Amino acid sequence: MDIRRFRALHAAGVSIAEIARQTGHDWATVKKYLAGGAPPWPPRAPSRAGTQPLVIAPFTGVVDGWLRRDVTLKASVIHERLAAEHGFTGHYQRVKVYVARARPRIAAELARSDENPLTGLHRRFEVVPGAQAQADWGDEGPVLSSAGIPRVYSFHMVLSYSRDPFICYTASQDTATFWDCHRRAFAHFGGVPGSIVYDRAKTVVKRHVAPGLAVPLHPEAVAFAGHYGFTIDVLAAYRPTGKGRVERQVNIGRDHVLAGRDFDSLAAMDAAFAAWVPIRRAQVHRTHGEVIGIRAAADRAALLPLPEQPYLVADKHLRRVGKDCLVSFEASLYSVPARAVRPGQRLELRVTGDLVAIHLPGDGQCLAVHPRAATRGSWVVDQTHWDGLPDGHGRATTTDPPPCLADPGDQPAAGDQPDPIAALLTAHLAAATPVARRPLADYDAAAHLTLPATTGADR
Repeated sequence: MDIRRFRALHAAGVSIAEIARQTGHDWATVKKYLAGGAPPWPPRAPSRAGTQPLVIAPFTGVVDGWLRRDVTLKASVIHERLAAEHGFTGHYQRVKVYVARARPRIAAELARSDENPLTGLHRRFEVVPGAQAQADWGDEGPVLSSAGIPRVYSFHMVLSYSRDPFICYTASQDTATFWDCHRRAFAHFGGVPGSIVYDRAKTVVKRHVAPGLAVPLHPEAVAFAGHYGFTIDVLAAYRPTGKGRVERQVNIGRDHVLAGRDFDSLAAMDAAFAAWVPIRRAQVHRTHGEVIGIRAAADRAALLPLPEQPYLVADKHLRRVGKDCLVSFEASLYSVPARAVRPGQRLELRVTGDLVAIHLPGDGQCLAVHPRAATRGSWVVDQTHWDGLPDGHGRATTTDPPPCLADPGDQPAAGDQPDPIAALLTAHLAAATPVARRPLADYDAAAHLTLPATTGADR
């Protein structure tokens, strides 16, 4: 800007000395840039970029090693570890700038050495109506702790073609509860999908196996699927994208059904979902671009019919009966008939979603059937099971003295003052017991004691 002023003032006839005074520069500088062939701008100093040592330079090897182990490691975490483990004193921005440059370079190195270049990618698939559903659990935490339920779980099933949802809430994830949730989902949809996609839950998979091997299914899962006619589709380990529809539904249900509300029971939570379903079905899904309810009608029409009789799943457990005729299950106690068991005997518990049946493990004789406790630590007792056991009705206490067994004639006269010690001995039962009286010499003779001769004066 000053050079432009030089030229403008000089063209107006202002002298070089006056221009120097007005612009604050030396007259030689003004003359230099007004001379012919002078550069139109001042010379620039060479860039200092790269001339100063970086504060993070001694630690770049450490940072590169961490990024090679996990290329997604955050710069804030790297700065924290450098300061704590390697004495780094530089600012976080120095680490942030270096990581921003190093991350693409290391990612490219890892991509060149990766044996599977398709890591992180997955195949997108679509299904026809009624062909598939996806199921999963959600952990909702202690939302009903005030009602005595320490933890609540949500069961989710989504029809893959329409994304029509089903959610129910439980206090357990055991086998009986898991398949009971399936029955409720089938009743909600009005039929059974052709296949259901699961992860490797212990209620579906009998045990885990190495990659590439056939997954052994749980016997109850096989029997349940055979009764309803659907196929079990178990995902590979660590493949959540294989059931992304239901994974997304877990978060949607949590945000739209539970967030910002208070509940006092599982039934109230189920009612909240039932009230939200019409709202969900009226929405246009962002993926298939259609109204969920319209697409769900085609989905439900293609489902398999429900069987005439539901499949009853009973989870079996062995428990020992205590001396109090009680059996423990899930921290609650259930009674059994005292006349039919012995302390320490093993009994078989057949547990459904609502009932606990107690059987003898050999012949399967049913000893007792109780409603399943809603909260841990409950006592579910049938008082008739304790018939015949001592109940303490024969015990008694009194503050009156025991009756005196002494001869009434030995009692002192009414006007006499009794000796306190004699009265105490007389009142005691032992004082009334007859005792033989002998001379003291008899005891001396029995002890072989001889007394020296004494005179009357000694006596």
